[in-house]
Amino acid sequence: MFRLPLPPFLPRLSARRTSRRLTRQGPARLPAPKGVRPGPETAPLKGLHVPVRDNCGETRARRETHGRGQFLARQDLWEELAHELAHADAARRATPGGMPLADLLAYGARADVVNAAEHALMEGRPANDAPLLAGIAALEEMRRELPADPYIDLVVALAHVDLAWAWRGTGWEATVPRLNREKCAGHFDRAGELLAPHCGDGLDSPAIAAAHCALLAGRRAPQTRIADDYERLIDLDPGNFRHMRALGNHLLPRWFGSYAELELEARRTAARTQGIWGAGGYTWVQFDAIAIDEGACARVDVEFFIDGLGDILARRPDQTTVNLLTAYCAVTLLQGLGMSEEADLPRMQISDCARWLIRDHLREVHPLIWAHAAEGFDNNARVTSLARFAARGRADALQIIAEHFRDDLERGLKVTFTPDGPLTGGA
Repeated sequence: MFRLPLPPFLPRLSARRTSRRLTRQGPARLPAPKGVRPGPETAPLKGLHVPVRDNCGETRARRETHGRGQFLARQDLWEELAHELAHADAARRATPGGMPLADLLAYGARADVVNAAEHALMEGRPANDAPLLAGIAALEEMRRELPADPYIDLVVALAHVDLAWAWRGTGWEATVPRLNREKCAGHFDRAGELLAPHCGDGLDSPAIAAAHCALLAGRRAPQTRIADDYERLIDLDPGNFRHMRALGNHLLPRWFGSYAELELEARRTAARTQGIWGAGGYTWVQFDAIAIDEGACARVDVEFFIDGLGDILARRPDQTTVNLLTAYCAVTLLQGLGMSEEADLPRMQISDCARWLIRDHLREVHPLIWAHAAEGFDNNARVTSLARFAARGRADALQIIAEHFRDDLERGLKVTFTPDGPLTGGA
């Protein structure tokens, strides 16, 4: 099994998602016509024709950049890696969907070490077993042999953060064994030591500022600095909405904040980033928080949130963003339906935005985004087959789109998605 290449400092979400997914079975699937095998570009489903981009620019950019970081590490080209990390970070280079290239390079560079340790833990090996120690020890040795560099320290520190989470898991604190908590704390402490000399503000480095935010989960009193740390990070890279999403998640009561602080920081972030996102800053901060927490969802300003959706699309009309927002409304939010009467109305009101997102903005389907939406965008989700994972996302997306055009399809009409929008015509 492998974990999809997402930055490790995105919010770690509770295993409670698993039980949530059981509460929603979703609409009955419309069977594909017999003998029809969807091609790589168009997937017909009872008269529905939607371009499907399995290998879109976003997917290629993520895979290639992650692979580049992994290649440089495997070839022991650490100084070249540090140079490329610094350049990507300083230039705020990102994939078409906004994923920072520095994050992907750093993740690729430590992927072999982290994956080996995670596999060892999954197999129940003791703490002194070689796969758990050899990889991180090799990274530490490499660091000692090279001239001091903040980006080498960043890679090693983030490897420790990953290992800390591997030991802890994503369950509730009370269920984590004592040994696992101690190992987790030790890795967080070491990551803190490595990052202590480096300041994201001083280096003008969003990657290092984000790593400092990732350390909050291992601090004894993170509440005293979460708002300030994330404010500095967001101000360094306001175009990166993932920082705002992480802030919202970490402001939940289950982590380091409260519902009042979540609402306050969402509004403050919207005000500070208004020139870039309009009302979208509020939406991004609330994005994951209201999906996983009924209390947050019950309190969200629905009108403000929906205004933010529109402002995000006005500024980022690319299909990666459209697929993200559509899948979120159509899939992710509905997974919590029925958990709380107070939260159900906001969930339904925001989920209903999928209707105009599909009809007015969606032009093609990006299967991996929809597959991630079904997992609640949990970057700890383990995937045994990327092809099957993408196929599931593809099927979910087409089924949901078909539901929005059910009347037309049942009358035997064709619905064809074009660059100008969906067209309905005769059979």
